[in-house]
Amino acid sequence: MELELLQRLCAERKVKWSIHAAEQMMVRGIDRIDVINCLQNGEVIEDYPDDFPHPSCLVFGKTVSGNVLHTVVGSDGLMLYVITAYFPDTDRFESDFRTRKAR
Repeated sequence: MELELLQRLCAERKVKWSIHAAEQMMVRGIDRIDVINCLQNGEVIEDYPDDFPHPSCLVFGKTVSGNVLHTVVGSDGLMLYVITAYFPDTDRFESDFRTRKAR
C-alpha cells in the first residue's frame, strides 16, 4: 500500500475507526491523535495486498510524545480504515520495532 495514499486520506480526515480499534486503543491508552501522527509521519513496514475486504498494511510510527506505535490500516482508495493500533514489543519484533522476529 502506498504511504502517500495513507497520508493524503489521513490529512483529508477520510478515516473510519473500527469498533475493535477504538476498544483496543482505549484499553492500551492510545489516543486518536497518536494514530494520526503515526500515519502521517510513519512508514509502511508490512503490506497485506490480499486482505479482505480491502488491502491493508502495518505502519511503524510514533505517538505525539515519541513512543513507537504500530497501526494496521486498510483502504479502498477512498477511505482509510483503522483496524488496530498497539505498542510493539520485543517478543514479536526486533529491537528496531520494524522487523518481525522469525517464529
